[in-house]
Amino acid sequence: MNARNLATVAVSLSALVAGVALAQSSQMPEKKTTAVEKCYGVSKAGQNDCKAGAGTTCAGTAKMDYQGNAWKNVPAGTCTSIKTPKGMGSLTPTMS
Repeated sequence: MNARNLATVAVSLSALVAGVALAQSSQMPEKKTTAVEKCYGVSKAGQNDCKAGAGTTCAGTAKMDYQGNAWKNVPAGTCTSIKTPKGMGSLTPTMS
């Protein structure tokens, strides 16, 4: 009975080691990161990504749609082409 238990443990450990070795040898696809930029004046009220000027803290603090000092992350190179009812997106804070 003791030899049977020892053989079972040995087979289990062998399978575990083989599984770990196989998992480590598999190529994990690299995570793609998309470049983003801060775009001012394009977020809706309460949907900005971070600080919306003096007296605010962070995400979701924009008081009105397209607030000029509230920004949202957008894909790099697209900010100034975003059209809103108040004009185009800006890479710098604007007056609302």
